[in-house]
Amino acid sequence: MRLVPLPLPARLGYAHRMSTDDSTLLSCDGLRVSVPGRILVDELELTLNRGEFVAVLGRNGTGKTLSLLTLSGLRRPDAGDVLLAGQSIATLRRQRVARQLALLPQDTEDIFPATVLDTALVGRHPHIARFRWESSVDHDIAHASLAALGIDDLAKRDVLSLSGGERRRLAIAQILTQAPHTYLLDEPTNHLDPQHQLDTLRVFRRAADDGAGVIASLHDVNLAARFADRCLLLYGDGRWELGVVDDILNETRLEELYATPMEAVEWRGGRLFIASDAQRPV
Repeated sequence: MRLVPLPLPARLGYAHRMSTDDSTLLSCDGLRVSVPGRILVDELELTLNRGEFVAVLGRNGTGKTLSLLTLSGLRRPDAGDVLLAGQSIATLRRQRVARQLALLPQDTEDIFPATVLDTALVGRHPHIARFRWESSVDHDIAHASLAALGIDDLAKRDVLSLSGGERRRLAIAQILTQAPHTYLLDEPTNHLDPQHQLDTLRVFRRAADDGAGVIASLHDVNLAARFADRCLLLYGDGRWELGVVDDILNETRLEELYATPMEAVEWRGGRLFIASDAQRPV
């Protein structure tokens, strides 16, 4: 797939919303995420800087989705605070948040018919004044985002005619069209075949390299190792660990994280982690 340059915020004139001297895009301090009777994440301290890709790993039910919802400001933290560009996200209007931060949920659902292009253009709404229509620039941004995901040729198609994988790529194109500084991605590779998983994560790796910040929950440890700078490990009992990929990803941690034997295999000068049936000696 040919990678098309994305319309990142700095290229669109939105960079004035943040100080060019401030590399911190999103941060939290003492963040607690819980469900009735159980603390999932406790006292989380995380800073996302420009140029960073942070992968979130953990078993099902350990709080990955709830943590992303909390970081996005759509869910109130049980303790602590989330800062977006240095300001409490709870005090900001949602339109202002949406100009700087985009959240990709695990699944999206289309109820009404619309074209692929019109669906992508929804991402431009935070940047468009009330009672105004999308401009030619907005259309160019949407087309560039669709092209980056390899679906610009589907621009006139009805979204209800798309396959699950095509719909997932459209959802990703929609948040690219939003052109934020910060991307929160909940299992972005859902419904995608291996090639499109790689293509999608390359798009966000390049977005980070161009100055955005990315936090993505992933189920594939090897994709996290390949594309992320740091990993946040969630154990589901309040504990968490955060560190540079090469330092934090090892057999011992991953076995505890996933409650299953894991094995590191040397491959092409790097490591692959695989779930193993072999039991470790006590």
